[in-house]
Amino acid sequence: MRTPQAPVLHPALLESDSTAIPVVAVHTQNWSVAAARFGSLAEQFAKAQDFRGKDGSCLCLPGADGRTVAVLFGLGESLNEDGVFAAGRLPNLLPAGQYRLDSGWPDPELAVLAFALGSYRFTRYKQSEQQPRQLVVPEGVDGEAVSAIAKAVFMGRDLINTPANDMGPQEIEDAACALADQFCANICVIRGDDLLEANYPMIHAVGRASTRAPRLIDLVWGQANHPKVTLIGKGVAFDTGGLNIKPDASMLLMKKDMSGAATALTAASMIMAANLPVRLRVLIPAVENAISGSAFRPGDVLASRKGLSVEIGNTDAEGRLVLADALALADEDKPELVLQYATLTGAARVALGPDLPPFYTKNDALAEQIMQLGREVHDPVWRLPLWNRYRSMLDSKIADINHVSSGGFAGSITAALFLDRFCEQARDYVHFDIFGWTPAARPGRSEGGEPQAARLTLALLQTRYGK
Repeated sequence: MRTPQAPVLHPALLESDSTAIPVVAVHTQNWSVAAARFGSLAEQFAKAQDFRGKDGSCLCLPGADGRTVAVLFGLGESLNEDGVFAAGRLPNLLPAGQYRLDSGWPDPELAVLAFALGSYRFTRYKQSEQQPRQLVVPEGVDGEAVSAIAKAVFMGRDLINTPANDMGPQEIEDAACALADQFCANICVIRGDDLLEANYPMIHAVGRASTRAPRLIDLVWGQANHPKVTLIGKGVAFDTGGLNIKPDASMLLMKKDMSGAATALTAASMIMAANLPVRLRVLIPAVENAISGSAFRPGDVLASRKGLSVEIGNTDAEGRLVLADALALADEDKPELVLQYATLTGAARVALGPDLPPFYTKNDALAEQIMQLGREVHDPVWRLPLWNRYRSMLDSKIADINHVSSGGFAGSITAALFLDRFCEQARDYVHFDIFGWTPAARPGRSEGGEPQAARLTLALLQTRYGK
């Protein structure tokens, strides 16, 4: 019988180092007191450099021999919206070496996580020559738990950042299989025309035009008698828009249209590493929305696993089609909780921008818990309503439902309402309309792919099912 791999610390973290340089977090009000702790020379140097503890400022204090004896890191007058996640700036500010947190850090565990996440580099095609910056895990912080989160996020970022020529449906499957092998999970994959025989007609329809076969990835981990939790991730490796082809500018970031799959795998990695007492299932419909003579068309009517007939209003709204078949499968299992992640609509970005994904659920108490936990772990989301009056926007004259609305209003809400038709038996269902991308670097978040809501998912399941 296979056993899970033994946990090891993230490369940016150290268990101990007696020579590690202390990093002191200071506000503008107390920077001089902090500098004076390391001698008059250090205090004079800080004044000469006009260091005042401004947010994000960083100063290496020299000792008598000229070597750095401490680092002052400014938090400003008070914690800003990034809070203690500001430590994510340090890997880009500090010289190569080993460091430890000193005084002034209000939440050392989040600071360590932010530091680790801030050390991310995407090096698959362009190697980084930057020397490592490492941080000693302070006493009282679970370095292995923080490392598991950071490693999972790195995996998710790598998946999203990899261009579609190297990240197709097969490579998404490979990533899921590697995760299953790491944590001794079971995995089943249905590919190509076998999807029709197994009754996943919409996954097949969306992916059939590509030379890379569509597939449904089904990973299961945990004991059968534990609470059933299912994660669903949209795995569109690249979205041309199909026959409703996207303009070139809209296609530039479509490698990230599999961010939902990357997020589901990231969250699954965290959950399994934490050994939470859940029966975890991960469903990923992995396809490429390409153009060929076999592409599905606007005006087509597709069958679905649920039994609903679906009129196609726009082939560029393919994500909700593949998710609907996966969601119907998840619902048949009657899980306690279904969490779904998808880069689904531009309307969500218009409403809330890239940093704040909307989510949808019918459970008010669960919604409040999700928003609160998002703030606590610095993985924020915002609830939008499943507004029933808008359901009529999806009416079809020739099918049970149209998969897009008849007008330009409430695009994210109507997409969520469409998906809601395919989930009836799960106790709770939450849909996240993520962006999956950081347009400009922020503390702990490099520019590029980001599995939004994955850390929030871990916090939610730890709160609900943690030991």
